[in-house]
Amino acid sequence: MFAYRMGAVMLDTEEHNRMRWASRRGMLELDLVLEPFVNQCYPQLDAIDRERYRQLMLCEDQELFGWFLSREMPDDPELAAIVRSILTFTRPDLD
Repeated sequence: MFAYRMGAVMLDTEEHNRMRWASRRGMLELDLVLEPFVNQCYPQLDAIDRERYRQLMLCEDQELFGWFLSREMPDDPELAAIVRSILTFTRPDLD
């Protein structure tokens, strides 16, 4: 097991790989949103946002599709926070 430092956050390579794998969904549209985020942003997330992302990966693809591509928001404020972060990364012009 390896760990690397990104800013002030220490991230376990195994954890990052698990989240990269979890981000591979059954829908290409979701892969195009989630994979760049997990590859480029997940290592810099603080512990709270990493937990939010882990919880997001437990959601169904249809829910994720609605949140990322239909611009709906989850009812859960914790999930809504990470969805907003991902949308801001994916489409900074919408912020």
